[in-house]
Amino acid sequence: MPLELLVEWTIKLLIGFVILMTTVAYLSLFERRMLGFMQMRQGPNRVGPFGLLQPVADGLKFIFKEDITPLAADKFLYVMAPALSLVPALMTFVLIPIGGEMKIPFIDRPIALHVTSVNVGVLAILAMTGMGVYGIVMAGYASNNKYSLMGGLRSSAQLVSYELAMSMSIVGVLLQAGSLDLVKIVANQGGWGGMQWHVFWFQPLGFIIFLISMVAETNRAPFDLPEAESELVAGFHTEYSSMKFAMFFIAEYANMVTASAMATVLFLGGWQGPGVAQLPLLGPFYFVAKMLFFLFLYIWLRASLPRLRYDQLMDFGWKFLLPLALINIVISATVAVVLL
Repeated sequence: MPLELLVEWTIKLLIGFVILMTTVAYLSLFERRMLGFMQMRQGPNRVGPFGLLQPVADGLKFIFKEDITPLAADKFLYVMAPALSLVPALMTFVLIPIGGEMKIPFIDRPIALHVTSVNVGVLAILAMTGMGVYGIVMAGYASNNKYSLMGGLRSSAQLVSYELAMSMSIVGVLLQAGSLDLVKIVANQGGWGGMQWHVFWFQPLGFIIFLISMVAETNRAPFDLPEAESELVAGFHTEYSSMKFAMFFIAEYANMVTASAMATVLFLGGWQGPGVAQLPLLGPFYFVAKMLFFLFLYIWLRASLPRLRYDQLMDFGWKFLLPLALINIVISATVAVVLL
């Protein structure tokens, strides 16, 4: 491997990690402030100007909290579970392109705004995001707590139910793009002046299915049954404290960012938009703006909708979303044969 390429990958990884962790930290503040606004209250605004240092205060609080391990817990699995949830959540962003190629001063070749690109990028991300549930199930089992165990079992059943519909909702996009490479999927949406997005191009139904499924996959309201404070105390992380709890917290928000980025890449054109062909610097701004739309939608749903009952959750996944996903595949295949 050329040294120059290794240095480039290392710098991209470091920059991506810093940006992702900063986004996760301030996403929690953004959520709390937006929920406050929607509920006609202030939200956190005391630590630093406009409350901007609240994530720092929260981080310090987690670090200095007492780290408790229940006596009856399976200690090895109990410690491994948060890491197994966090690591896959952070790994996924390696494959997500936030922009095209850009010319940077003092470098004689264009630099791609992604760490790496593989020809099975979609499958790799689905595989990595699916790994996170093992950490949740492991936490529920290892805690030796009935509420934690129930939260872990709910999470595994929910993942199986909605992962299938989400994966099938992507098939139409793959038929139109003709590739599993995320960079090529975005490039396929560059027509119509950067507005030939899949959501407008025969995939509105697939987009809606993916949108619902990604909220359920990330265990967010109204699909937050694995945590369900009113029923299960805090679900799978009831017995966790200090940095172990923080790792679950970070993993959830990192998964939200990844899901939003995937929805942007697959259905909203990624970095494509008006004027990107003439000014490539616009690409990352378009990408971030689209991703923020989905993150805001997560918060809006949490403030607006009540939690589903568990039987309603399962019925909705198997009896409604899955048939719709199958119908979308038939429609997409027909369109691909006739028009592409």
